[in-house]
Amino acid sequence: MLRVRFAPSPTGFLHVGSARTFIFNWLYARRNGGTMVLRLDDTDIERNTDASVNSIFEGLRWLDLGWDEEYKQSERLALHRQIADAIFQKGLAYRDFTPAHTGDSEKSGANQTWLFNPGMRELSRAESDRRAAAGESFALRFRVPRGTGEQVRFNDAVYGEQVKAADDIEDFALLRSDGMPTYHLASCADDIDLRISHIIRGQDHLSNTYKHGLIFEGAGAQPPQFAHLPLLVAPDGSKLSKRRHGPVVSVTTYRDAGFLPEAFINFLCLLGWSPKDDREKMTRQELTDAFSLEGINRANAVVNFKEPAATPDETFDPKALWLNAEHIRALSVEDLSARLLPLVHAAGFPIASERMHAITPLIRERIKLLRDVLTAADFFFVDELPPYDPAELIPQKGDAAMALKVLTRAREVLAQTEFKHDPLNQALRGAAQEMGMKAGQMFQPIRVAVCGRKNAPPLFETLEVLGRETTLARIERAIQKL
Repeated sequence: MLRVRFAPSPTGFLHVGSARTFIFNWLYARRNGGTMVLRLDDTDIERNTDASVNSIFEGLRWLDLGWDEEYKQSERLALHRQIADAIFQKGLAYRDFTPAHTGDSEKSGANQTWLFNPGMRELSRAESDRRAAAGESFALRFRVPRGTGEQVRFNDAVYGEQVKAADDIEDFALLRSDGMPTYHLASCADDIDLRISHIIRGQDHLSNTYKHGLIFEGAGAQPPQFAHLPLLVAPDGSKLSKRRHGPVVSVTTYRDAGFLPEAFINFLCLLGWSPKDDREKMTRQELTDAFSLEGINRANAVVNFKEPAATPDETFDPKALWLNAEHIRALSVEDLSARLLPLVHAAGFPIASERMHAITPLIRERIKLLRDVLTAADFFFVDELPPYDPAELIPQKGDAAMALKVLTRAREVLAQTEFKHDPLNQALRGAAQEMGMKAGQMFQPIRVAVCGRKNAPPLFETLEVLGRETTLARIERAIQKL
């Protein structure tokens, strides 16, 4: 049975790279009829925070993909110690009583760095038992094979065959001196117990996998299939980090900016994976049907954000914005209207759902982010327009007198016309013909009068939604400006 897991450590917000790892695991499970496990790797007590746990769940719930099973690593400590003890009883681990080496932060064995403490590694079992019984604290270390020429190897589904000499791997800790499991032990113990068949995670874990292979083997378990994902990097090639790159690396930043979760998922999938047929805009089902480990690239994927940016929208990768606009246009009016309404209400505009439903088709092609509704449709929400430049009322190749003439005639015509698209179209085009001017010269002063700007949705649909009373009141105020 195919089983995958997403195992975030709750020591910060949900990073976009972590979200992509979750998505790839989810797609692989759903594509192959497998099980998606969510496991909080929360044994780092000093760094774990409730805020981080909340951020992770907030982000995952917004993605709206779900999972099948959920676990907390901190509730499984007895299992971790049991597996550590089993490895120890086989003689594959030893107690290290050295104060300087009671954690798991040693460097790799390359360049003459620390590999093991011979005095501890060679300590007799009787002496080790005696010192432990006397209450001395110790770290439990894996006894990596040495001096035998042995190689540790595994096949990665993305990066291929990986080989490292055992002599270059330090005797890493399984348990710290306080009895708490290290990341390496806890992760592998849980993967064994939860019968994880495929581990899909970031390429920064590739070097850990040699140690993990030794743990699986030491515990008598079949190692899962590993697949390491290329990293997400900034435009300058540096690894994405909140400290360096700010909120643009946090999932909730995209949610709050007005991205659709399905568009954000689509964007992340194209960072380091390809469906191999040049498709870019893809639905969740299309992504599920197309996803495979063979489609994952080896090269790191660049997130082309700008920091600092002139405007908030410029912060985001242009492809992310383009995909979001494409997904917005693909939504039904009902669906998009329902997603926009909470933003409008949160901004203090008590717009009825029926009115929002009427406004939505007029702006659907004009927004890239959901929050753009507040600028694209603001004139629908207010009783009185904010101040605008009266010069905007003057039509092309016209003057203030022409604008006044247009608005005065429009006031007369609109007072008697049915506020539906076709009657409005016929009446205003007819008035323009009567006055001997182009339709555009007739429409611009009216558009600016009712919207407060030249760049606005189609005029007749806009007038229909605004209604006769609001339209005439705004035209009256515009006349007074000229």
